[in-house]
Parts: sequence; structure tokens; C-alpha cells
Amino acid sequence: MKLARIALSDGSRHVAEVTDDQAILLDLAATSGCSSLADILHSDDPAATAASARTERSLPLDQVQLLAPIDEQDVWAAGVTYKRSQVARMEESEHGASHYDRVYSADRPELFFKATPGRVSGPGEPVRVRADSQWSVPEPEFTLVLNPAGRIVGYTIGNDMSARDIEGENPLYLPQAKVYRQCAGLGPAVLLATEPLDLAATTIRLTIDRDGSTVFEGNTSLEQLNRTLEELAGWLFREDTFPKGAFLMTGTGIVPDDEFTLKAGDVIAIEVAGIGTLTNPVVCG
Repeated sequence: MKLARIALSDGSRHVAEVTDDQAILLDLAATSGCSSLADILHSDDPAATAASARTERSLPLDQVQLLAPIDEQDVWAAGVTYKRSQVARMEESEHGASHYDRVYSADRPELFFKATPGRVSGPGEPVRVRADSQWSVPEPEFTLVLNPAGRIVGYTIGNDMSARDIEGENPLYLPQAKVYRQCAGLGPAVLLATEPLDLAATTIRLTIDRDGSTVFEGNTSLEQLNRTLEELAGWLFREDTFPKGAFLMTGTGIVPDDEFTLKAGDVIAIEVAGIGTLTNPVVCG
């Protein structure tokens, strides 16, 4: 089951169950204590809660606007969790290469704060390249949806926009390279974690189009992830609490060549098997 936040043509916003071509509206008033998508996700049984709120009203998916599936949660991210990311981070950082080499194999992962809800772009909304960056890329990431107890309740697609030149100049500049307005994309829906994942079959594909032509494409799968999803979630909640829940981007295994940088007008599409495609245009500061 996939759940989403949607907007209708009259401007009203709803929570819906989405299929390949339909959005089935949920009546949150029919569920005890639920007034948002997050409330459903944080219930004891999100799938049963959503099913109990299902209505007879459905709309073609192309007649609704899909919104970022976030309410009040923090967005965090993990780094250097794929071999390709380790190599790329070492290449971009003359002074910090050994740090990235060590963190790839260390017990403790790299975790960093990524975004508040106001910095997150939903499907079709622009993501941003910093005006003071000359080398910026998207980072397509399988993203965990975590309830306040730290349990993985769902999955979505994340875009961890990154200024590689700023981070590469000095690892201490990581927050500036990662956290700014429109620095993250989430969506288009949350796939509920009701069944074990087939890591090899959970493929991730990145396509970047410019002026109607594809200028980059790459793919990987969760089988290439160097850490387990449960391990990453456990480290995030170690000695910390998230009363509103959290999203955790789990790192990228797709990195464009060093000569590539995003430009205004580019269109980023991230497809994850079983979830869908998150598409965002690019603007520059």
C-alpha cells in the first residue's frame, strides 16, 4: 500500500491511498486520533488504519497534485554508505579523503541533519543549486520513514542536493553544502513497510534531462548498500528522540562524473522500484 498527501483542483489537501493511476481519498475523521499522514504512519498498524479510512471517492492520479509526504518530521541523511559514494567523496576532498575512507568501513555511520519540512520540495517542485556553488549534483536516495519509536514504517524517494565543491573544500563545510532552501526532494508517496524488501529488486535510477535531452543516467540497487537499513535507523535514534518521527535518506550509489554540474532548467527524475518516480526541476540561487 502506498499513501500520499495530495492537493485537488479546488485547493483542498487530503491524504490518499495511491495506485498506479488512482488516488483514493481517506477520511481521517473516521480514524481515531488521526488528522494527518504522519498520524497514520505513526499508528500501531498504518496499513489497517489507512484501510479503515478508505472512502468510495477516487480520482485519476493525473488530476491531483502529489505533495511532499512530510508533515512535521525532521529529515536526516546518511553518507558514504555505497562504495561509489566513498570514492566520489574522496575524489572531491583533497584534505578529508581519509575521513571518508575510514567512515565507509567504521561501525558508526556518517549521519547529518538535512532539512526541515519548509526546505523540502515535493513532486514537480523545484530543487535548488546554491549561487555560491560551481559543482552541484543530485543524490538519489532510498529514504526511510521512521515513527517516533524508531521503527521503519515506510519508504519513499529522497533527493539529497549537494554542493560538492563546498564540501570538498573542507569537510567542516558539510552543513553549508547540504542544508539550504529547497535542498531536498521527497515523494511521490510512502510505500508502507508491510513486507520484507527484496534488496536486489529495489533498483534506483537517476536521469537528468537538459533542453529535452538526457545528459546523465545511472542506476544501482539496495543490494549495493554497505549497511543495513535497520542499522542506519538504529544509529539515528541512538541517544536522540524524534517525537514527530523522521525521514532518513540512506545514501547514494549514483554519482555523476566530476565534469558534470547541474544547471538551471535541468530536470531530475529519480525512480525507485515499487515506489514510483520523483521529478524536480532545478533552479539556481
